[in-house]
Amino acid sequence: MKIAIGCDHGGFVLKPAIVDTLKKRGIEVIDCGCQGESVDYPDYALKVAELVSSGQADKGIVLCGTGIGISIAANKVKGIRAAVCHDEFTAQMCAEHNNANIIALGGRVLSVEKAVKMVEIWLDTEFGGGRHAGRVDKITAIENKYFK
Repeated sequence: MKIAIGCDHGGFVLKPAIVDTLKKRGIEVIDCGCQGESVDYPDYALKVAELVSSGQADKGIVLCGTGIGISIAANKVKGIRAAVCHDEFTAQMCAEHNNANIIALGGRVLSVEKAVKMVEIWLDTEFGGGRHAGRVDKITAIENKYFK
């Protein structure tokens, strides 16, 4: 598995521990930056989202101060379902119900330990399919209508 990760300066505090955890799990990491300097989160959201959308990465992780801005930017790329998560439950649900291919987390609202746990839950949770697949299909239909 390959996971692309990108952040701005607000999310950088989470990145080293998440990258370390992914590598310990045998996951190949594509580090899209930043390295802690002040940057604009849309640039890093786009790098990660394009890698996931194109299939060069299986999933993505984006990090900013709250996870909100970077998730909004990532969701502008066709095929991306980026979910900002706040706790273990939302990390599980975005995988199980929404088949989120990118998780967005906030470095100013989560501890490093909690963020790592959430990433692990997200990775370990299978998409539930069934009624949820129909809903994800409706999201894709909306996307296909407006993303030309």
